[in-house]
Amino acid sequence: MQTDTWTIPGADDKPIAGFTDRPDAPRAVAVIAHGFLGYADYGMFPRLARELASRGLVAHRFNFSHSGIEGDPSSFARPDLFERDTWKKQVDDLLAIVRAARSGDLGTGDERLPLVLIGHSRGGVSSLLASAEISRVGEPPAGVVTLASPARCAGPASLREHLERGYREVVSNRTGQTLRIGAAWAREQAEDPAWHDLPSRIAQIACPVLAIHGELDETVSPENAAAIAGAAKDGRAVIVPGANHVFNTPNPDDAEKPASEEFTAMLGELAGFVDRIC
Repeated sequence: MQTDTWTIPGADDKPIAGFTDRPDAPRAVAVIAHGFLGYADYGMFPRLARELASRGLVAHRFNFSHSGIEGDPSSFARPDLFERDTWKKQVDDLLAIVRAARSGDLGTGDERLPLVLIGHSRGGVSSLLASAEISRVGEPPAGVVTLASPARCAGPASLREHLERGYREVVSNRTGQTLRIGAAWAREQAEDPAWHDLPSRIAQIACPVLAIHGELDETVSPENAAAIAGAAKDGRAVIVPGANHVFNTPNPDDAEKPASEEFTAMLGELAGFVDRIC
C-alpha cells in the first residue's frame, strides 16, 4: 500500500489538495468528503482511508477548495475562501475529483473501477447532490454512503435570517477562530431552491444509497438517516449503537491505538455495502 498526494483545480479554479491510499490490487475507488469545519486529516478520515485501502479500495480524501485549509490544518489560513463557500462549489469540487479519477489522472487504471462517494456530515449532503448531478448525465457512481449527515440543505427561516444579516459567524473549537459564512451560501439556496431540495435530489440518484448514523449523535439527529434512505430509490439506513457524530473517534486520531467499537461497526456496514455493489 502507498500514499500519494495530489492537487487539481476545483471550484473557481481554486486548488483541491488530496491524499490517496492505494492498495496493490485495487477493485474500486472511494472518494471521502469531509464535513463542515473539517479537512482531509480530520479525526477518522486517515484511518477510514487506510481501512478501505486494506480492503482493495483506492481511497481519496481531500480538502474542499473553499474549506479555508491550506497545508497546515492547525488553522484556517484562508478564511476568505471559507466565507465564499457554497453547496455548488462543493459539488463542483466533487465532480472535478470524479472526472480526474475516471480519466485516470489520479492513478492509471482507476478509470475502469467502480466508484463510491462517501461523505461525513455536510460532506454527505455534498456527496448526495453530486451523485444526483452525475446520475442526471447517465454516469452514476456505484453507490453513495453518508455518515452522520443531515437530510436537507437549510430551512427557509435560517436562509432569511442569513440573508438579512449578510453573514453568519461560527467559532472553530479546534482553532479558536471566528469564521464567517458569507451571503453567497444563503443566496444560492434562495435563488435555486429546486437544486437544493435534498429529498428531491436524492430521488434522482441512480445507485444504492446507504445512510449510517450514530445513535447518540447530538450534532445531527439520527432520524436524518431514515429520511435520507427513504428519499432514495434504493436506500438503507443503519444506526450504530453508542456512536456519536464522529463514531467516537478523537481528533487527532492515534493510528497506533485500536479503533473505537463504534467506528469498527460503521466500517463493517460500509465495507459490506461496498462488497455488495462492487
